[in-house]
Amino acid sequence: MATSEKNPVRTAHGSGATERPVPLWAERVARLLPLVALPVCLWRLPIGFGHRMGMDVAAETWPRWQSVAYVASLSLLSEAFALLCRGLVRPWGEVFPRWVPRVGGKRIPPLLVIVPATLSGLLFTALLVDWVLCTFHIGGFSDVPYTNTGWRLLAAVVSGLFVLWGPMVLALTYAYGRRRQLPITAR
Repeated sequence: MATSEKNPVRTAHGSGATERPVPLWAERVARLLPLVALPVCLWRLPIGFGHRMGMDVAAETWPRWQSVAYVASLSLLSEAFALLCRGLVRPWGEVFPRWVPRVGGKRIPPLLVIVPATLSGLLFTALLVDWVLCTFHIGGFSDVPYTNTGWRLLAAVVSGLFVLWGPMVLALTYAYGRRRQLPITAR
C-alpha cells in the first residue's frame, strides 16, 4: 500500500502487520542483508580447510577440525544475525512472542531493539572505515598481502560487500525507530 509516489510504504507479510507501515526501501534493505553477508561467508569456508585464497601469509597452526568449526560457526552466525535484522521490518520485532513468560504478546520497548541494533551498526561501520583505509592504503594502513591482483581484487569486493552491513543496519534502525517512536494515530 503506497501513501505517495515519493515515499512508498507497505505493510509487512506474515501473520500480522507491523505497528506502522514499513517503507519499501527498508523492506528491500532487510532482504539484502543476508545476501550482502553471503559472499564473505562463502569466501571464508575454503580458509577453514587450509586454502589461503591467494593470501601470502603462513598457514594457520590450528588443527583442521578447529579451523573448520571456527569458520563454519562464524559464517552461520553472520547469516543468522543478518536474518535477525529482518525483525526491524517485521511484526516479530515489535511484539514479544507469546511463549515468553510474563511479557509474551506485549509490545517490545523500542529502545530494547534500537540500542543493540545501533551498536552493531556502528561496529560494522567502523569495519567499513577500516576496510577503506586498508584497501586503499590510506594513512599507512595496509591489508593482507596477496599473491596476485586478482585475489586481492576478489577479497576487496567480497569484504567490501560485507562491511556495507553497518550502514544498512543503521538505516534500518533509523526507520524502525521512526516507526516505533512516533505517536500512533487512530486507525
